[in-house]
Amino acid sequence: MSEARAYEVLGVPSSAGAHHAGQELGPKALRDFGFVDRLREAGADVIDAGDVAGSVFRADPDPVGGARNIAAAIEVAGQVADEVERIVRDGRIPVVIGGDCTVTLGVVAGVQRVQAEVGVAYVDGDADLSVPGVRGNGILDSTVVSHLLGIVDSPLGRLGPSWPPLEEDQIVLLGYNQDDPDSFDDDVLTDDREVLHFSDDHLREVPMEAAGSARTRLDVFEGLVVHFDVDAVDSADLPLADFPHYGTGQTLAGALDVVQFLLSAPNLRALSLTEVNPTHDPSGEQLERYVAGVTAAIAGS
Repeated sequence: MSEARAYEVLGVPSSAGAHHAGQELGPKALRDFGFVDRLREAGADVIDAGDVAGSVFRADPDPVGGARNIAAAIEVAGQVADEVERIVRDGRIPVVIGGDCTVTLGVVAGVQRVQAEVGVAYVDGDADLSVPGVRGNGILDSTVVSHLLGIVDSPLGRLGPSWPPLEEDQIVLLGYNQDDPDSFDDDVLTDDREVLHFSDDHLREVPMEAAGSARTRLDVFEGLVVHFDVDAVDSADLPLADFPHYGTGQTLAGALDVVQFLLSAPNLRALSLTEVNPTHDPSGEQLERYVAGVTAAIAGS
């Protein structure tokens, strides 16, 4: 762990962009299992900033433009952007614990308000290239990459200083399921486009080679945001993701090796942790494994 690094944990108790309720319980559950305490015990300089005002999923049977609960998702992501901007200006690295994946749109926007040249390492079991009203079911956590690349234009993607938020060479996708028709788009993830991408099976075969390629691509930017969705882990190993992914993804240990390597980048500016649904783990066994592994990866970077 770099001695110069100082962290600030920010909770986002929101399932506004999710398929159903549950993720809004994530920040409290992670803290209850010692997320902040374990970082401090490992020697990290860490402040707990508490939570933004979150939002709980609600049914939206007739969404405007096909995007469900978009007003609530915009409100939450805007709060995240404001807090992340403050933390980065204070010289700390925000560790944002969600919450659904739309949280990351606020994280990227907040960092970009301070450092315009930002790259994103997107470790996720889905490509998140859904387009409301065109592809997918309108659930916003599957539209994050579409918003980041300007494929979808809504206020949710306009929280930062630039549009589109990212050019294609500013994001690397690691671990997505290319067989998911709702979130995968082979017009975007093709060799003649600039988005560097590694599917879940590719990442399983050569995890550190893929992570190294991601670092090479993203080290040139002033800042790096690492996004880690727990559904990048096979639910057979860690059944904690809000939307289960059985038979795809990495082992928890394998995913964390990749994440730790990405976090060791000298230009790291923020970490976004998403999609933990504590209601899937009444015993707490999986939360214990997740918190122990993620905090060790942060401390070890």
